[in-house]
Amino acid sequence: MIRSARLTALGFSMLLAGCQMVGPDYHLPKDAAVNRPDLQGELAGTSVNVVSAPVPQDWWRLYQDPRLDALVQQALASNTDLRVAAANLQRARYQNAEAEAAGGWSGKASAAAERIQESGQAFLLTEKVPVANIGDVGISTSYQFDLFGTLQRGIEASQANIDASQAAADTARITLVADVVRAYTQICAANEEHEIALHSLDLQQQSVNLTQRLRDAGRGDETQVTRSQTQFKSLRAELPRYQAARQTGLYRLSMLLAKPLEQLPKGVESCNELPHIAQVMPVGDGASLLARRPDVRQAERRLAMYTAGIGVATGELYPSVSIGATVATVGILDDLGKPSTNRWGFGPLISWTIPSNGSRARIHEAEASTQAALAHFDGVVLNAIRETQTGLAEYTALLERRDALADAETSAQQAADQTHRFYQAGRASFLADLQATRTYTDVRAQLAAANTQVAMGQINLFLALGGGWEATPAAPKK
Repeated sequence: MIRSARLTALGFSMLLAGCQMVGPDYHLPKDAAVNRPDLQGELAGTSVNVVSAPVPQDWWRLYQDPRLDALVQQALASNTDLRVAAANLQRARYQNAEAEAAGGWSGKASAAAERIQESGQAFLLTEKVPVANIGDVGISTSYQFDLFGTLQRGIEASQANIDASQAAADTARITLVADVVRAYTQICAANEEHEIALHSLDLQQQSVNLTQRLRDAGRGDETQVTRSQTQFKSLRAELPRYQAARQTGLYRLSMLLAKPLEQLPKGVESCNELPHIAQVMPVGDGASLLARRPDVRQAERRLAMYTAGIGVATGELYPSVSIGATVATVGILDDLGKPSTNRWGFGPLISWTIPSNGSRARIHEAEASTQAALAHFDGVVLNAIRETQTGLAEYTALLERRDALADAETSAQQAADQTHRFYQAGRASFLADLQATRTYTDVRAQLAAANTQVAMGQINLFLALGGGWEATPAAPKK
């Protein structure tokens, strides 16, 4: 008996000593796109409008607009998308706690009582067994060994899922900030362009009045009046577009902040000056971009999670080994606890479901999922570079167009001022003076629209750069 127990213990010890982790250990593949040297260098290229300086964490503060800062902070505190992301992150943490609790020690207590008529023949008796009150009280405990690392792979997968969920929450944060700045910019731009449109409309009304007077005086014809009225009506038809853009921005802000319109900060509705960054745009380099963008981090963590999933699937091929002990008392209720009713047991427990084709298919499924995750990771990396480079190219083009329109505005203003002086000196007609002023106003409208496009291009570029999710360091205590 003693020899048998020793052999069992020896075999169990050898089994423990020979175990190893199932599935591959996770390492970032050397041929992953994130390791490509050509993606690590400068993003600015030859552009003079950006600089390879680190992207600030709170990039929206570069606008130096307290009203915008307040909007962003309120959105970060109450936005529904961030609440969803926070709940998903909390769920991932609970899933990790569940994975860490798997295996190891477990216990169970049970108690039962029943009045029972047992079969006499079940006990090889010919006579009837008396009816009795039977009780069963017991406590059992066991410890499951993770001999092959199946449980550990599950923990690795859940840890990677936490990291991926955190990255998803960071993505939601930077997207929210960009949406808030974009909506605020849209409101300010709509109000500014609406004021310019009203001024143009007023000038066109003066042109209509003048052509009517000239017609009545016999110095003009009906065609000139009709043409002038048509242009007036065309300008007036544009006004609802600016009003709609303003309301759209307000409704967007209301949704992002999860607040009614009347609770938006004062001055937002009447803002008529675009947010402006009074410095060259900092963009960093490719290496810092890929390290900073949360969608890249999320895709990498998903790859780690699926890699660990191969080990979990492989673990199904191996037996589950645990050691357990049971203490119980079973018998007639009046005799419970007496030596004749007590029982106990101790020993190893081995459970093995013979692997089927389905088990191996699940391993191949996990391997295929890992390959798909790697391809997705590479795609996210390449897309991050593409988005940033595209944003830089578009931003540079928008700046060049804005600068050209600024030069045109300067020329149009000089022409309008000169024509007005000629009119005052009697060397130009009022119609010529009015036309020069209207041309200047039209160029102003084009420049205002170009400034709006530049502002939106800045926001898109900051979103592509992926900054703004980092937690702001706490202020030191005094």
